[in-house]
Amino acid sequence: MSSDFNAQRRAQLLIERVADYAIYMLNPDGTVASWNAGARRFKGYTEQEILGQHFSRFYTDEDRAAGVPAYALKTALESGRFEAEGWRVRKDGTRFWASVVIDAIHDDSGQLFGFAKITRDITDKKLAREALRRTEEQFRLLVDSVVDYAIYMLSPEGVVTTWNAGARKIKGYTAEEIVGSHFSRFYTDEDRRAGLPERILEQVRQQGRFEAEGLRVRKDGSTFRANVVIDAIHDADGKLVGFAKITRDVTQRTQLEDAREALQHSQRLEAVGKLTGGVAHDFNNILQVIGGSLQLLSGTVAGIPAAQRHLGMAMSAVDRGGKLAAQLLAFARRQPLQPVVLNAGRVVRGLEDLVQRAVGETIEVETAVSASLWNTLIDPHQLENVVLNLAINARDAMPHGGKLTIELSNTMLDDSYVSAAHGVPPGQYVLLAISDTGTGMAPEVLARAVEPFFTTKGEGQGTGLGLSMAFGFVKQSGGHFRIYSEVGDGTTIKAYFPRSLEAEQALPEQATGDVRGGTETILVVEDDLNVQATVVGMLSELGYQVLRADNAEMALAVLRAGVRCDLLFTDVVMPGKIKSPEMARQARALLPNLKVLYTSGYTQNAIIHGGRLDPGVELLSKPYRREKLAAKVRQMLGGQEQPAAAPAAKAAREIRPDGLRVLLIEDDAQARELYRDILEAAGYRVAEAPTAAAAMEILGRERFDAAVVDYSLPDQDGLSLARRIVAAHPGVALVFASGYGSLVAGASDMAARVLTKPFTDMQLKHALLAAVDEHTRRGKRA
Repeated sequence: MSSDFNAQRRAQLLIERVADYAIYMLNPDGTVASWNAGARRFKGYTEQEILGQHFSRFYTDEDRAAGVPAYALKTALESGRFEAEGWRVRKDGTRFWASVVIDAIHDDSGQLFGFAKITRDITDKKLAREALRRTEEQFRLLVDSVVDYAIYMLSPEGVVTTWNAGARKIKGYTAEEIVGSHFSRFYTDEDRRAGLPERILEQVRQQGRFEAEGLRVRKDGSTFRANVVIDAIHDADGKLVGFAKITRDVTQRTQLEDAREALQHSQRLEAVGKLTGGVAHDFNNILQVIGGSLQLLSGTVAGIPAAQRHLGMAMSAVDRGGKLAAQLLAFARRQPLQPVVLNAGRVVRGLEDLVQRAVGETIEVETAVSASLWNTLIDPHQLENVVLNLAINARDAMPHGGKLTIELSNTMLDDSYVSAAHGVPPGQYVLLAISDTGTGMAPEVLARAVEPFFTTKGEGQGTGLGLSMAFGFVKQSGGHFRIYSEVGDGTTIKAYFPRSLEAEQALPEQATGDVRGGTETILVVEDDLNVQATVVGMLSELGYQVLRADNAEMALAVLRAGVRCDLLFTDVVMPGKIKSPEMARQARALLPNLKVLYTSGYTQNAIIHGGRLDPGVELLSKPYRREKLAAKVRQMLGGQEQPAAAPAAKAAREIRPDGLRVLLIEDDAQARELYRDILEAAGYRVAEAPTAAAAMEILGRERFDAAVVDYSLPDQDGLSLARRIVAAHPGVALVFASGYGSLVAGASDMAARVLTKPFTDMQLKHALLAAVDEHTRRGKRA
């Protein structure tokens, strides 16, 4: 009796102290009869709180309403055991996922004694299982939703066990049609007869993977080029459980590779274009300085044939450099287009004689223009350049003569065409086709034909920019560019320009060759001081009053000082917080009648959008000649000024410098020496004064026709000295020499010319003649 008691006591203590399981007894009516440590831990109740309570309180409201507790006891009573998982509720109302076992307990007579209940908290395991299930479900959904790859499983014998959407799309079978079939049905009859499917599976069994390409058969009997990967799948014990098979349709791989190559080619060209655009700005500024300086120098070498010849050669080189920069910008799609709605046939017809002269007599030129040719929005000047460049390229491909055909017609690019032509919208286009009967291009040459500087011509025979310029222009115009060529069969270049439904516009008039100057005031805003000096020099020689500023802030400060100004001539790319368009807006707010002319060697997005100048914007592209600058400025200011010579030049015809006496008031000895040499060589009689005091002393004892006054003197500012000279010696004409544009505002009440440093010899001489002329006329009127 004692040993039985001890055994029962040990079992009771063991159960009592188990903390990982809730082990307790239920009376036949379901009330709690015992409670161990695990029950206290899981459920949160003490024995005093739970003994005698019905076990259904551990169930959720939903389970109680559904009668789950009663069903559990009924099942345990009838079958001896109830086993399940479900949500249970703790004392604090929180839930946990429980694994529950209920056993019916009978006494020796078979009477129901109660129920033994074991509950285990397996919330973590449930969450892990749920996560695994969700992952598996997500993976299954992922695999099933993939439509570009046939992903499915094979049994160890090669029978299809799963089937995804990609498999349905590529192979043409539904899952119901194919699951349970052997995968060899996808192979051609030749492959099956050769035993290829079996050899493939054997290779996978031995090596773990098979990867290859070959023909496979769809449900409808058609074949496709497939890239196939098969991997062996093993369980944790290393036993082969099947194969994972991935099949991809690569029939269009060649097209995709071509598209990829085209994209890479486009990216390379874009990178070169960005580099080109960045360099062009500085390059054109350099050309502008060189060209402007050469033109300013032209007056000093008049009558010296050798010097004039070299000057002409240098200017020709500047022109070639400017054309080269323009071609680079065209390729980079950064040239400022000024398109108009036109009939391209009229432009091309107007070039017939020029094209014939360019290609020579050995080449027959035929031009064919559709009678009902649509209009297109295009820059006529750039279109002419493209036609001429392509004609010259064709000429070079026909060294022994041939035929050049230029055609313009209407065409449609439909969806089937543009699907293979990346970035080309379908629609109506005007087609310019230029064909030759020349040598043609090999595929490797054709692949690089539009790359800048790529050429197959000999040294010095071409820049390699003709096709690249044409390509860039067509693309910037919203068009499409294609080259068709075979060795020995000639070349055809097709340029497609979008149709415009608007009415044809009149072509802009070409500027005349006359150089026109004026007396208006122009504010030049340019951060490159060398460029600034040359343009100020050219405008001053044309007779204009010229102010200068290094940036937008300085320009606005000059205008706010009350200076009268007729034209703002500004570089597009400017340093500082205020950009050129905003400076122009603020300047017009100060002077509503102010004209604005932009200049640049590279305009990115400041005044150009969609490859075209913003409405109302006027632009003079660098580099430009004096004649082009003069024509554009006069166009902006109004063309009713005197032609052929600037006011200073006109004064030069009326008053000769011989015998005119000039006093140079300048504290810099080297500058005085330079000015003296310039003026004495021109026939002036010159005296010098380093200070204001010395100048007044010399003026007191000698008569002078004019004085050149530096604004910054050691003992007095030039403006104050000028007022003293006007008061004491009214017969002396004044010319200020200064780097301060705002000086003009203070000198506006005096008959004085202003020279902004640095200035050229021609500017100095012209300013003196103009000052004397103006002073003489004012004296006569008085």
